[in-house]
Amino acid sequence: MSDNDNKQIVLPFSINVRDLADKLEASPIQVIKVLMANGVMASINQTVDFDTAAVVASELGFEPELEQVAEDAKQEDQGEIPLWRQTIAGEKEKDLKPRPPVISMLGHVDHGKTSLLDAIRQTNVAGGEEGGITQHIGAYQIDHKGRKITFLDTPGHAAFTSMRARGAQGADIVVLVVAADDGVMPQTREAANHAMAAKVPIIVAMNKMDLPAANPELVKRQLSEIGLVPDDWDGDTIVVPVSAKKKEGLDDLLEAILLVADNQKIEANPNGKILGTVVEAELDKTRGVMATLLLQNGTIKVGDTILAGKALGRIKAMFDYRGERITQAGPSTPIVVMGLNDVPAAGDLFRKVASEKDARAIVADLESREQTHSVARKTTLEDLFEQLQAGEEQELRLIVKADVQGSLEPIVNSLNEIGDKEPDVSINILHAETGNITESDVMLAAASDAIVVGFAVDADNAAERLAEKEGVSIRLYTIIYRLTEDIEKAIKGMLEPEMVEKVIGRAKVLAIFKVSKYSTAAGCRVIDGELRRNGKIRVIRNSEVVYEGEIGSLKRGKDDVREVREGFECGVSLKQFHEFEEGDLLECYVIEQQKF
Repeated sequence: MSDNDNKQIVLPFSINVRDLADKLEASPIQVIKVLMANGVMASINQTVDFDTAAVVASELGFEPELEQVAEDAKQEDQGEIPLWRQTIAGEKEKDLKPRPPVISMLGHVDHGKTSLLDAIRQTNVAGGEEGGITQHIGAYQIDHKGRKITFLDTPGHAAFTSMRARGAQGADIVVLVVAADDGVMPQTREAANHAMAAKVPIIVAMNKMDLPAANPELVKRQLSEIGLVPDDWDGDTIVVPVSAKKKEGLDDLLEAILLVADNQKIEANPNGKILGTVVEAELDKTRGVMATLLLQNGTIKVGDTILAGKALGRIKAMFDYRGERITQAGPSTPIVVMGLNDVPAAGDLFRKVASEKDARAIVADLESREQTHSVARKTTLEDLFEQLQAGEEQELRLIVKADVQGSLEPIVNSLNEIGDKEPDVSINILHAETGNITESDVMLAAASDAIVVGFAVDADNAAERLAEKEGVSIRLYTIIYRLTEDIEKAIKGMLEPEMVEKVIGRAKVLAIFKVSKYSTAAGCRVIDGELRRNGKIRVIRNSEVVYEGEIGSLKRGKDDVREVREGFECGVSLKQFHEFEEGDLLECYVIEQQKF
């Protein structure tokens, strides 16, 4: 076949072997053989990148071309592209139809999110069944002037950001609920920052307007200070006065939602690929796994096999938000399904697969890749310069926590000044607040690929565990200029990796043995962690360090060993210390690069 006879083929950034074979009109075996000939060992369900797929396509007589994504998808970080935009990327323009907008309500505790949701639900629920919703699920739909609107009834911005961290966009529009008598509170700012980091349009519902202490002008000024300038102040944030208690202003709020939705061009293909998000899931003792799903694209039916995270199964039954049995559902429809083999996590993406066998193969491949790459590579200050040089990153996203407002303001101002001085990188402070670093801060960082910096604060234990799991970098400082200096050095490529000491084990000296005329060894029991041959050691006597140095030898019986774990006895000799005493404590430690 001559080059002129080669057929053009468009391939995505990544594709699994089975789909590649279908596109090339070849058998999967053929494709696997070509891959093996080029030194790539891949199974039928394994994903390969464009370059690898292009080699296969060329050898099978095609001219491969990289699939072009929408311009806004190129410019935005993948985690920040709204899910509806991701799902329609492969759909043809003529097949797209408007779908109901998905709304998430965020705000400070006690400002009336739940009351407002209940008021909208009771006033507008289709059918108006007695007693409102017959069962509580994490999402529901209303009709307003012949148009549907879907609301996510989630606990708050942590759930919203958790979805985003897993690849889903929490909603198309955020309604930020602010009490007119209380104004903008710390949680209000935090929720607004989570929504702005997600690049989701924000509408403010100014609740509790019926109270005598309501002060709408003060609230508008406070909103302006956090970057949400009201539309009647020549800004672009719609602020709607409402009263959940008296059910006033609800129609205005719904009109505002539809107005913003119309500007968003929220679309999906009802006949396209089935994709969506898990809103919540639980294990029911009598009915098995009950998962609340929000469909974003396509039409799902009873009998379809779906994969949600690592949970999979054939849909045995499907219910709408009222608990009524249905057989199919379209885009933006909240549904409850039965049939999954496990409980998926809120925020997991789900999709339709051909069979349970295929789903199990995908899960096995996913688990295999997770073992190889246990933690996704995240931005750290140490590798920021390399990413800048490679053109991978033009923005440093930060979450800043400080002990008091008097420290926070100069830190934020200094960081903004650094960003203004550097033409190659912008500094984007997603959230700045006083107080210790929390799980919510880490979740926002994970979703936005940001770094958390703290001044004169600590990180909660739960936040540290989550940071370790998600690969989020946390850096703590006690001197302001060190913080700003590190950011500046990172941008200029001058920051050295931060090395920290990590205690890995402790042992108690039980007896002393003469090894030679000039040296002794300590017979010890490891009481915590482990002793390592390549670790450093310090000898502690009466709470004072009497020696610090290197291990000469580590033995179990007569054998030299590399490590001895908790509960076992061993013999230890040190390179330049021989004056052991019974009862001495040996502390083993290593110096390693700080992970977070």
